Amino acid sequence: MEKKNLSIETKCVQGGYSPASGEPRQIPIIQSTTFKYATSEDMGKLFDLEASGYFYSRLQNPTCDTVAARICELEGGSAAMLTSSGQAANFFAVFNIASAGDHVVASSAIYGGTYNLFSVTMKRMNIDFTFVSPDATEEELEAAMRPNTKAVFGETIANPALSVLDIERFAKVAHAHGVPLIIDNTFATPVNCRPFEWGADIVTHSTTKYMDGHGSAVGGCIVDSGKFDWAASGKFDCLCTPDESYHGVNYYERFGMAGAYITKATAQLMRDFGCTQSPQSAFLLGLGLESLHVRMQRHCENGLAVAKFLKSHPNVTWVKYPNLEGDKYYDLAMKYLPGGSCGVVSFGVKGGRAAAEKFMKNMKLGAIETHVADARTCCLHPASATHRQMNDEELLAAGVSPDLIRYSCGIEGADDLIADLKQALESID
Repeated sequence: MEKKNLSIETKCVQGGYSPASGEPRQIPIIQSTTFKYATSEDMGKLFDLEASGYFYSRLQNPTCDTVAARICELEGGSAAMLTSSGQAANFFAVFNIASAGDHVVASSAIYGGTYNLFSVTMKRMNIDFTFVSPDATEEELEAAMRPNTKAVFGETIANPALSVLDIERFAKVAHAHGVPLIIDNTFATPVNCRPFEWGADIVTHSTTKYMDGHGSAVGGCIVDSGKFDWAASGKFDCLCTPDESYHGVNYYERFGMAGAYITKATAQLMRDFGCTQSPQSAFLLGLGLESLHVRMQRHCENGLAVAKFLKSHPNVTWVKYPNLEGDKYYDLAMKYLPGGSCGVVSFGVKGGRAAAEKFMKNMKLGAIETHVADARTCCLHPASATHRQMNDEELLAAGVSPDLIRYSCGIEGADDLIADLKQALESID
């Protein structure tokens, strides 16, 4: 049976690791910084990228690579690597192909930390970003592209806006200009959407969220589809000319379309930045992946049930959830996420900031956390927490209304979550 024909459920449980007779059934934790070799010549082949293997865990580690291989199978990619966080994954994904003087087009509806990474930190590296609406037309996307554009970036489901990206539209424009589309697939996971099947070229994840699922380990992942032709584009000398910092290797010539991108990110960026995921964290991530398909189904069931309840409650002024009929992104959700989107619901509480604060104080099951996409339900009122330094006018300018609650449904019983929401909402009367 070919692995590519296995179901997503089977890949969650068994992808990336096939132990031989007498080997550990569970992925081993190789908790070692270094690896021994018999001769300097043997190690030299690793440094010249002429042989596969391990010499220092800052670059690669067997446990991390095994878990990355499982995520690669889930997404249908050709190569993958783990990083220390989702932030590191998004930074590497872009910086691997863009440098000083280059330009990137990105959806404006992305995680705030990623927006700041692009608009502030990477801008200091002289990489310019143009932010466009996630609803941008082809004409608007075309207008944002420049001769020095090196990538287009977006999120399958935006955090916390819950907008759904039209992946095919963004991919069409990116490819017309000879650049890849990078998609952060954290909220959807490959269980609910596989962006490569819709034209994306690179996928990133904050594995801290649904993939880990238990709030136990921070991490990230980058997956390459292996389908973007870096040489044909003519825009990526970084992959198609000798890398003098790594023994003159030409990544495209040596590793082809399927391996050039991830090999460069590992050999060059991981070597220099060291944003390594620990073997222990990778092991915990691997455990989380085994139940991802089961948990995502429950997250989505709870999310839809909660969204329907909230929509009907008199103390709720608005609800955002992609799979809720009437939602702005319902049609796109039915196209890209027909089996479910995620467990996160955003809504507004009648009475504004004061009512939202009172609501939060009366939650019993929904823990107040900055976290999201956990097995346990968690909830956040940005105006009281992440955006508490802003007044109501400043909040609206930032796209965060004073009444906004981000509610991340866990895998508890839906009736219990609804009962808790009901009593908390009634407390604000």
